[in-house]
Amino acid sequence: MNTPDIPSPSGSPARRVAIRTVKILGVLAGVAGALWSVVVVVRLVVAFVVAYHVVILIVVAVAGLLAVAWGITKEVQRHRAAVLEEQIRDRARWELVDAMSGPAFEDFVADLLRRDGRRDVCRIGRSHDRGVDIVARGEDGAKIAVQCKRQVGRVGADRVRNLIGAVNGATYRDHRAVLVTSSTFTRPAFQEAEGMVLLVDRHALGRWMKGERLKV
Repeated sequence: MNTPDIPSPSGSPARRVAIRTVKILGVLAGVAGALWSVVVVVRLVVAFVVAYHVVILIVVAVAGLLAVAWGITKEVQRHRAAVLEEQIRDRARWELVDAMSGPAFEDFVADLLRRDGRRDVCRIGRSHDRGVDIVARGEDGAKIAVQCKRQVGRVGADRVRNLIGAVNGATYRDHRAVLVTSSTFTRPAFQEAEGMVLLVDRHALGRWMKGERLKV
């Protein structure tokens, strides 16, 4: 008894060739479609550039100028920071600090604030300072009011109360109070300042002079 032939699962050779041909044609069609899309995009880009080339040139020129200006600004800032650091280093010696006048000590403290990155640092006029010698803004925008005392004797509680009164008044309301001295504070001064005024005594000022950032 003869057994009938069972067709191969893959079909005849002609069928396999046809299937392979269809797949190749499909791939070629996809590649051709992608190339045509690229051509269309390029044509659109070229048409846009031709139509708006003047505007594009202006935009590129302005962007270039802004980039140059930004680079110059950064370089100027770095130069100023380097000069300020050198000026502070030249003055950050106790024999010089202890010989400073009141205004010179205020200038020195103001430069320390600038080195820390405080903004809008400004010394206040002596006649109407209300106990505040320097105002500034922190990086978070918080207002800072600083009183400076370059003296030999210890700073007492009366100076702390004077600064507290200033930051509670209308002029310096919402300012963080800081009292900096080249000397030290009395115990009542520390008690008076607790939770209201940051006291920077000789030891803390020394660390600040060496580069430690003042935490206000």
